[in-house]
Amino acid sequence: MRLAFLIQRFNPEVDSHSSTRRYHLDVGRGTTVLDALIRIKNEHDGSLALRYSCRSAICGSCAMEINGSEKLACRTSVRREWERHGMVTVAPLRNLPVIKDLTVDMSSFWGKIRDVTPWLTSAPQNAGRPDIAQRSPSPASSHFHNVDACIMCAACVAACTVHEVSKEFAGPAALAKADRFLEDHREPIEAKRHRLTVLEQEHGIWDCTRCNFCVEVCPKDVKPMEAIIRLRRSALAAGLTATGGARHITGFAELVRRHGRLNEALMPLKILGFNLRRLFTVLPLGLAMARKGKVPNPFAAAIPGAARIRDIFAASRRHPGAP
Repeated sequence: MRLAFLIQRFNPEVDSHSSTRRYHLDVGRGTTVLDALIRIKNEHDGSLALRYSCRSAICGSCAMEINGSEKLACRTSVRREWERHGMVTVAPLRNLPVIKDLTVDMSSFWGKIRDVTPWLTSAPQNAGRPDIAQRSPSPASSHFHNVDACIMCAACVAACTVHEVSKEFAGPAALAKADRFLEDHREPIEAKRHRLTVLEQEHGIWDCTRCNFCVEVCPKDVKPMEAIIRLRRSALAAGLTATGGARHITGFAELVRRHGRLNEALMPLKILGFNLRRLFTVLPLGLAMARKGKVPNPFAAAIPGAARIRDIFAASRRHPGAP
């Protein structure tokens, strides 16, 4: 079967912008996108730049954008892509600088991984017992939620909508890595609190918009967004509630607990507090909400069932681990 492959090309040394080139290739039933790219490089255009290594979905080197989604080229079937999209388009990962063609600069990605301190920050209490100190936590004693399966392919960063507009955002992979060490029982509580104090700051755990794209594209089912949610819960449990994101969560829950529903007019007060300067900035929004009927009548009777909502909150506090 002879198919057309549309590949984004860009050489910063000679090109001012990227362009798409079409290559035709005879492919077999089990051909992967990586197989096709290697053949195109060997048989049609030796100047094509791409990165790959293991060809077994282990190293993560061949992550790229295939038909608009971040995938590992070595595990992506050409036939399935053609049947689903009617074409095979290949481009470099988004949100990372392009070195050439399908090869991106991973420096910023690795920098963010280093920034979360991906190692135990304190010596285990059993440092004098090598047989204990260097033993990895067992699944029964510590749940890493599969975050240690990450192969650092950067597909999640490329798909991240926050990273698209804020390059300083720590990113899904780095935060998932931070969650792995927060779950490690060998690290002292003080060190874990320090991690959370750093991660709750600007460009950290509260910047995630929960778009879920990182979960969709992860080839190893790491679920980075769920790791970020666990970090948020840990920060709240540790009493770190001063940031805007934390205040939004706690304020939202408090309004629902008290009134049985969300009062959108009071949410700015919960998030901003009584900072008059900042409240004046959202005053136009409050007026617009009032015109649209988004401000509940403060003198209206309580909605039916509000007491039952409060009972649910009370029960959840008595049994925090219950489903």
